[in-house]
Amino acid sequence: MKTMTPTPAPTTTPKRPSAARTRLIDSATRLFYEEGIHAVGVDRIIDEAAVTRATLYKQFGGKENLVLAYLRNEDEMLRAMFADAAEAVTEPSQLVDAVIEGITADIRLRHTRGCPFINAAAEYPDADGAVRRLIDEHREWFRSTLQAVAEQAGLEHPADVAASLVLLRDAALVGGYLDGDERVTPAFARTARSVVGSHRPR
Repeated sequence: MKTMTPTPAPTTTPKRPSAARTRLIDSATRLFYEEGIHAVGVDRIIDEAAVTRATLYKQFGGKENLVLAYLRNEDEMLRAMFADAAEAVTEPSQLVDAVIEGITADIRLRHTRGCPFINAAAEYPDADGAVRRLIDEHREWFRSTLQAVAEQAGLEHPADVAASLVLLRDAALVGGYLDGDERVTPAFARTARSVVGSHRPR
């Protein structure tokens, strides 16, 4: 099934990033997520990535652009997960289930310290700044994609379904970090399926 419309395909083949750029993003992703963005200095990232200061500034111009690259990388991975799920199912209703299962697995296996976008938003209070604008764009894409999934599955009030699933995912990512995934993921899956079931046509 491929009726969901997440990310438009690029019009040109993207240039393959350099090894140094990849190492910088990988190091920043791990450190920013595990320790916090403001708590991690440029020197720490340079050491972890085994590059020079000049390389970091040549690639990104400064720390904020590296933060933006980190968040874009998180955004691209989530978009890719949705696209892969859409390719793997044959019925729209299966995609709803796949989304719930995917979020459950993400809480348990990957994002074990909360949502990287919520975490970043807490460190960047300026709603008009570049970081918050990127976070807003990501959340709008996520919400609209969930709404499209609900529409294609024939659920009633798909915008309400999407809003509920976004809220549940936000809470579950934070709760998984604070209370442990063993307690939170079953509650998330159960509640999400209840929301979906309540919006199926009678």
